[in-house]
Amino acid sequence: MNRSRLHIYYSGRVQGVGFRYTVKRLANGFEVTGTVRNLLDGRVELLAEGTKEELEAFHRAIQDSEVGRFIGNEEASWNEATGDFRGFEIVR
Repeated sequence: MNRSRLHIYYSGRVQGVGFRYTVKRLANGFEVTGTVRNLLDGRVELLAEGTKEELEAFHRAIQDSEVGRFIGNEEASWNEATGDFRGFEIVR
């Protein structure tokens, strides 16, 4: 199984609306590992690893969720998975 890493910076009104908690809850429905955290500049950073298909479905689920309407912009990049993560966590 070929694993990839998806790295997304979300901007818009993505802090203070339950964005990280929604992403963590959604992650439970996918075969993905990673982290989500607030950044000091008001963006949210997502790092997730899994198969490309799972990551694409996870990404769509975030966009289609109740917090999707708060996303103003996404900066996404793809890389090879590093295997650094165990589970999916909110980083503070």
